[in-house]
Amino acid sequence: MKLMIVDDSNIIRNRITRIASNASLKQKLPSIEIVGTAASGIEAHALFLKTRPEIVTMDLTMPEMDGVECTTLLTGIDPQVKILIISALSDKATAIQALMNGAEGFLYKPFTDDELINALLELLEE
Repeated sequence: MKLMIVDDSNIIRNRITRIASNASLKQKLPSIEIVGTAASGIEAHALFLKTRPEIVTMDLTMPEMDGVECTTLLTGIDPQVKILIISALSDKATAIQALMNGAEGFLYKPFTDDELINALLELLEE
């Protein structure tokens, strides 16, 4: 499975990369290839067109293009893409909007390694 990580925080992008890579190596997740990371919705759109990932982790609050708009754009390109929203945003209306626009899961920051692994597993099982 190809994974793209979208978050404006370099720390979060690196953390998701580490967790997903380690979990994949330890057989907790199916084989995952991280095809790239993006710091904004605009970067994510360009990277998505080049790499066509099957799974995307998506922050909601980002500069230039937020996660709700980017989710809508990516699912419009590929309705089969599985998007996991990962956000500290406590505004439930925004999270619900992202889910209505095609995201299939939601994980609150801060999250543990196991919470991320379980959220990705749930996404893959759907």
